[in-house]
Order: sequence, then structure tokens, then C-alpha cells
Amino acid sequence: MLKENLIHLRKRKKLTQEDVAEKVGVTRQAVAKWESGDTVPDIDKCRILAEVYEVSLDDLVNFEPEENMGINLPPKGKHLFGMVTVGDKGQIVIPAKARKVFDISAGDQLVVLGEEGQGLAIMKSDRFLALADAIRAAEGKPQ
Repeated sequence: MLKENLIHLRKRKKLTQEDVAEKVGVTRQAVAKWESGDTVPDIDKCRILAEVYEVSLDDLVNFEPEENMGINLPPKGKHLFGMVTVGDKGQIVIPAKARKVFDISAGDQLVVLGEEGQGLAIMKSDRFLALADAIRAAEGKPQ
């Protein structure tokens, strides 16, 4: 898992093992051993690697594409929560992990935004209204 993530992320960033070694402060051989699974980086090196690759430390160490519909590591702050099914009346169930990450509880009001050809976005209404107020304020319009 870790070694596959290290290889994938290095290639995604178009870095060589030498590049990674320089950024982390180790030898190219150390990076090669991490990627082959012969050794593992210590926690401090993992933290630096997560920063270099712009992923969370947890994802760097624990992410498994098989558990995420075969999709590789997302950038930090990006999530793939899984698929949902639309019910007969258009209802969906938001996955538990998404509700936890975005602090969504029963009774919360959500705003559904959409752009044809792009897709839908869902956000809490209070955050949307705060954003709208900020835009109006920046334009000098009354709230």
C-alpha cells in the first residue's frame, strides 16, 4: 500500500527518485528502498512526503485504490465518498464519511448548484449564504 502510493505519487508529480530524495533530505537509494518495500520512511519523512505530494499523511500511508473504486490518491482536501443511487423521487443519501467531513446533520439545509455539462455541487446553505453576502459586500451592494 505505502510503496504503491509512493510510486504513484512520484510519477503523478513527474519527479525522479533523485528529486524526491533532495526534497526529503535522504539518498536516492533510500527512496528506492521505500518504493520497493524493503524499508519504510519514518514518520517525519512521511510527513514531508505528504507535503511534497500534496496529500494527507493518512492517505499517503493508508489509501488503497481497491477500496475507492480503483481511483488513485486524491489531492489533499479532495474526496471521493463513493456512489449514491437516486431514488424514485430524486432523493439521495449522502455517505456517512461525507457528512462527517462536512459536518452535515439531519435537518441541515443544503444548496444544490449545477452547471450543464459539468455536474452538480452540494453545500450547506449557511456557507452558501455567507459566500453570497461576501460577494455582494465586495461589489458594494447592500446585503
